[in-house]
Parts: sequence; structure tokens; C-alpha cells
Amino acid sequence: MNDTLTVLVLGGGPDRERDVSLVSAAAVAAALRSGGYQVIESDIGPGNESALDGKFDVVFPVLHGKWGEGGALQRIMEMRKLKFVGCGSRAASTAMDKYASKQVAEKSGVPTAPYQLLGPSTPIALDAPMVIKALTEGSSFGMAICPTLEEAVAARKEMVSHFAFQMAEKYIAGRELTVGIVDDKVLPPIQIVPKAKFYDYHAKYKANDTDYLFDIDLPPEVIESIKGYAMTMHRAIGCRHLSRVDFMVDADARPWFLEINTMPGFTDHSLVPMAARRSGMEMGALCDRLVRLAREG
Repeated sequence: MNDTLTVLVLGGGPDRERDVSLVSAAAVAAALRSGGYQVIESDIGPGNESALDGKFDVVFPVLHGKWGEGGALQRIMEMRKLKFVGCGSRAASTAMDKYASKQVAEKSGVPTAPYQLLGPSTPIALDAPMVIKALTEGSSFGMAICPTLEEAVAARKEMVSHFAFQMAEKYIAGRELTVGIVDDKVLPPIQIVPKAKFYDYHAKYKANDTDYLFDIDLPPEVIESIKGYAMTMHRAIGCRHLSRVDFMVDADARPWFLEINTMPGFTDHSLVPMAARRSGMEMGALCDRLVRLAREG
């Protein structure tokens, strides 16, 4: 690691995942300090960009959510010609938009469940069961699993005051797998087994009873296809440095793309650091690698 570099670690922000972002940012800052980096920690938000006025070599923006991860912050950093960890604004906004990212999946030959964009008065055309999702929320915010059409209509009615546009997606029963990518290398896939009904915000960040499996009971060719689809999405979206791609695998062992995250979490529950550790890359080495990638441009 390089003790001559100063890294600005950004956390917090205005999005609903602010609390998780603060924990992630603190973990990144601690890992970089342990490796000899000079670290500046700061909050940031719309109308308060003063954190970017200081002197530093690289920005590590550990923000999750629409503003911090979905392109707005990235555009500001690009306009200032800063070197920063993570993808650029165009890729960030495409990845954050669930409808747009599923369109990319279709064009790229990555299987994804049937879906429909819902405007304020668009009738639902999918058959139940389905999932109603806000377009640009993360961590399972703005999401409802609906076994019947009536429940989907009710969920949409409840959401519409907060989210004018939503996406309906055919519900795929099965197991959830996630694949991290760092420096264009695919990390070991993880199967997520929550004790709750589904992998919601509480299961992701609060609960200690979720199981994370690296020894996945699927045929090797299925695992390899999932890894290949993850890399396809990473490149098709235009990600750089890192991403995490989520899939459902149905009862016939068919994988279906769910979404892609361009700044995954760095908490003690987070999946990319977990997978990196499995491949022999501890948290300090992971953060160091990401800073070096950003520094190289």
C-alpha cells in the first residue's frame, strides 16, 4: 500500500440507505488507514459539495442509493475531473434504473424475467405472481412481492404517491445468488439463504441469521453460466473497478438476472468483501486495489 496517497472517503448522503453508507464508509476508511493511506472522511449531499474542495488524490464514494450511487454524484466528480472509485455517471444511472438495466440484459442475451414499466395510469399486463419495484431504490426499499393481481394493484396504489413510475416483474421462486466483480475478475458466487421470507433490508444489514453459502448445490455448468452472465452485465452496463450482480435460480436451475449494483456495501454483512476474502483478498487489500484502479484512471 502507498502511504503517500490521500483518499477522500465519502459516506452518508441524502438517500434512504444513508445509515448503511456511513457504516460502509467507516469500514473502508479504517481499512485504508491500516494500510498507511492518509484518509479524509466526509459526508456529502446535493447543495453541499464542499468535501470535494480539499486536497486529495482519489475519492472513494461509498454511497448507496439514487443520488450517491445512481449518477448524480458521479457527474459532479466527472465535471471536477476527479479520480474516483466506481463507474462513471452514465453506467451508474443505467445500473440504478431497474427497467433500463433489464433492457440491457435482454439486448445482451442475459436471461431476465418478464417485466413491464408502469406509469401512473398503465394497466398491469403481467400475470401473477409478480414483484412491484420502485425503479431507482436499493436494499429492497420500494418493493412488494404480490401473489395475486389484486395484491399487485394494492401495492402499486400504495407506492404511487412515493414513486410515480414502477416496474412489474414476474416473480421467480428459487434461490438467490450474487456475483461480485473486482478489477474485471469474477469473485466466488454466494448463495443467500435468509431466514426471513425474502432478503430484505433487515436481512441484509441487521439480522445475524442469514446464511451465505459458497458451496452451492448446483451443477458446475450452471455456476459458470451465472459467472459469465455477471461479467456480461458488468461490461454491457459499462461498470469499472467493481460491481455486484444478483440472480434468481429457479427450480429447473435456470438463472435469471435481477439487478446490478455499482457500489456494493462494505459493512460486516456485505457480500463483495465476503467473496473477496474467500478468494484470498482481505478488506485492506480490496480497498487498496480499488484505490489503485481509480488512481490509474
